[in-house]
Amino acid sequence: MPFERLSERKKLILRAIIDDYIHSAEPVGSRSISKRHELSLSSATIRNEMADLEEMGYLEQPHTSAGRVPSDKGYRFYVDQLMEPRIPSTEEMESIRNALEGTISELSQFIRNASNVVSKVTRYTSLASAPLSKKKSLKTVQVVYIDSGKALVVGITNTGMVKNVLVKVSNILTPDMLLRVSNFLNEHLSGRTLDRIDFDLLKKSGDAIGLDYNLITPIIKGVTDCINLADDSEVFFDGATNIFNYPEFSDTVRAKEFLSMLDEKEVIQKILFSDDSNRPINIKIGRENEFEEVKDCTVVLTSYRIGNSIKGTFGIIGPTRMEYSKVISSIHYIRKKLDQEIRKLIGDIVDEE
Repeated sequence: MPFERLSERKKLILRAIIDDYIHSAEPVGSRSISKRHELSLSSATIRNEMADLEEMGYLEQPHTSAGRVPSDKGYRFYVDQLMEPRIPSTEEMESIRNALEGTISELSQFIRNASNVVSKVTRYTSLASAPLSKKKSLKTVQVVYIDSGKALVVGITNTGMVKNVLVKVSNILTPDMLLRVSNFLNEHLSGRTLDRIDFDLLKKSGDAIGLDYNLITPIIKGVTDCINLADDSEVFFDGATNIFNYPEFSDTVRAKEFLSMLDEKEVIQKILFSDDSNRPINIKIGRENEFEEVKDCTVVLTSYRIGNSIKGTFGIIGPTRMEYSKVISSIHYIRKKLDQEIRKLIGDIVDEE
């Protein structure tokens, strides 16, 4: 977003307005700026500068107030150029360490804990995705006989993700027949990345194992469903009710829309996977977000990596009136601790090209 060249005086006034508004949630007037901040400027001078900042798009004036509030552009300038860096407090760092250090043996639990502690420390709603691998492949496929007419298709990926689908099959199929199907599928699918599965070959599997293709069609469909499930990253959120702490969500309709959005897994995935930048922390403010559901919110995301091909994302979503300095410092520290604990758990992974 391009910015006009602002004088030092305009920068001081803009920062004072945004700092005050973040903590009060009330439109800020020139008199309150003059009283609270040692700017050595009269109320009239501050009022004129505020009018200029509004004309330039950094401030907005609510219809019912003589004061001003920051616009998305104002918040962006604040985050990029005016915000004071902050170090997490001792209590915050201790909470983060307690959540991420210890005897956790599963990667997914680390991510859940990270999501939970992000929400607790920032007091916003947190979002997180389980690791998603560009090179996820099927390690094994098993077709397990359950009962006459029922079989369980189990797919295990190279990242350890297990997915299973219960399918209805012909009563003719016996456990021995299903074992032959399993052997064929493992022979031709094991080690293949999910985007390189040869479905035409699978359609010929009936001939290869001496069974009518129509008999094993439900199993092939089960394998396809397992693949789709394995390619669908798990997402978590914590602190949904934190929004009720903020007057921006005091309107019940808006609060209900926000909570309904969290129930839409596809929407959460879109938000999390939109972080395609190389920045350590990606901040999208208001209408910078490409998704209509969050165009009145700020989304702050960061990524964690395992090797070169496995990636996950976590962060927070909240009102644009956000304690940006606190959020950014907290997420940065959590990301650092998460990386350290992941390395302890699984070591340094070097991907083969």
